Amino acid sequence: MQDDLLARAKAWLTEDPDADTRAELAGLIDAEDHAELTARFSGTLQFGTAGLRGELGAGPMRMNRSVVIRAAAGLAAYLKNQGTPHGDDSAGLVVIGYDARHKSEDFARDTAAVMTGAGLRAAVLPRPLPTPVLAFAIRHLGAVAGVEVTASHNPPRDNGYKVYLGDGSQIVPPADAGIAAEIDAVRSLDDVPRPTTGWQTLGDDVLDAYLARTDAVLSPGSPRTARTVYTAMHGVGKDTLLAAFARAGFPEPALVTEQADPDPDFPTVAFPNPEEPGAMDLAFARARETSPDLIIANDPDADRLAVAVQDGTDWRMLRGDEVGALLAAHLVTRGAQGTFAESIVSSSLLGRIAEKAGRPHVETLTGFKWIARVDGIRYGYEEALGYCVDPDGVRDKDGITAALLITELASVLKQENRTLLDLLDDIAVEHGLHATDQLSVRVEDLSLIAAAMKRLREQPPTRLADLPVTNAEDLTRGTATLPPTDGLRYTLDGARVIVRPSGTEPKLKCYLEVVVPVGMHTDLPAARTRATELLTNLKRDLSAAAGI
Repeated sequence: MQDDLLARAKAWLTEDPDADTRAELAGLIDAEDHAELTARFSGTLQFGTAGLRGELGAGPMRMNRSVVIRAAAGLAAYLKNQGTPHGDDSAGLVVIGYDARHKSEDFARDTAAVMTGAGLRAAVLPRPLPTPVLAFAIRHLGAVAGVEVTASHNPPRDNGYKVYLGDGSQIVPPADAGIAAEIDAVRSLDDVPRPTTGWQTLGDDVLDAYLARTDAVLSPGSPRTARTVYTAMHGVGKDTLLAAFARAGFPEPALVTEQADPDPDFPTVAFPNPEEPGAMDLAFARARETSPDLIIANDPDADRLAVAVQDGTDWRMLRGDEVGALLAAHLVTRGAQGTFAESIVSSSLLGRIAEKAGRPHVETLTGFKWIARVDGIRYGYEEALGYCVDPDGVRDKDGITAALLITELASVLKQENRTLLDLLDDIAVEHGLHATDQLSVRVEDLSLIAAAMKRLREQPPTRLADLPVTNAEDLTRGTATLPPTDGLRYTLDGARVIVRPSGTEPKLKCYLEVVVPVGMHTDLPAARTRATELLTNLKRDLSAAAGI
């Protein structure tokens, strides 16, 4: 067994085009580090609807140039098998973007080389740019596919590989399995042609077109007075967001300078995710210095948006569901027509807002790959800080355009001497107080997640937070409106719980929602107290039921 392991590692080493990972792997082989070699060669990083995501390093279970070249070759073969023209001037175009993480530019260049070698046309964005710029470029340039090299808000040791098809939305089944099969068919990197030239590096005209498109997000003549603090979370959002805000006529955001420029090591945060505890502390400190109307934050690839507001004497993050409701209410007020869509783990409040406004409402599986495909979509969001406010331009979540829209709303309210919190109060009185929270457990051993799901399936809870469970659904069987997915949904009287494994991180996620009726504004404090109590008890009882 150990001889076979060493043989596989040595075979991988001979093909590895990257001096860094060659040296790393050679060291492991020389040290005969069987535990580490087993971890890296026990299988292959699996390609799914999220593409690839994993820790950087040598071997087929890590993100590296060898793995990316195979993934690109598999994607190219899949596109050609689907009838994409290749080998001449009419060849299909693949657009490639990348963030500022370690190795991202190398992975983008390798992808361009593989596409060119396969007879397709390849075009690479000019520098690290927000993921929504890549999603826009696919549609804008009429590409057959796109690749974004990013691990979004994962830890600094990770990188990833996200694939879009020609409609500008992320892949869904069965495309993921088709691409994965082609990746598995790549036997040797020597079989993958990789010329050193032949692809195009795009200029700023694509970015300029994206920025021009952001004009469509705002109402002509709307107030643009709200003052903001902005953090790019050490990612690629700053320049694009500042350009969009200047173009729109908003005051220039006050920057969190320590986090303004790209840094793949994310030195000021434990995890570069605005939702993680401590990640927004520097933004809060900047807000105490500058007294803005709101704080806006992007994650490192700027496809997500976090919003924080002053609540009493201090600042607090709005939940994704709160921002989702605010943007929906703003679009309804502006007369936006079309379908309002959200993932099943997001708040039921969007459905209430849409129903009252006479707009169609659709729930999808988790992820923008599903939300973006809703027929007639006008607005889509998911609770994990993702918002699609211009689906004709970007068929994915977009933290830049969402920042513009929430800042426009804050400006409208400021003109009325009101705040985002005042509007949230109005929404609660009209539709009931919808309070959401999440129980999220990060694990080192993925078997713990499987064990928790198994336990809940075999022994579903009958009461949570002293509320009877009126319906327990195993979503692996699908529903009347949803295809099968690995998840559990519990409906209670005035509450809802969904449990699912994360698709991108080693986490078990439990999404909690309680709805407390509100008669008038004076009822809100008591309703909030009741909601907090229910959410606390739901977390306690669900943890016990899942054994986590």
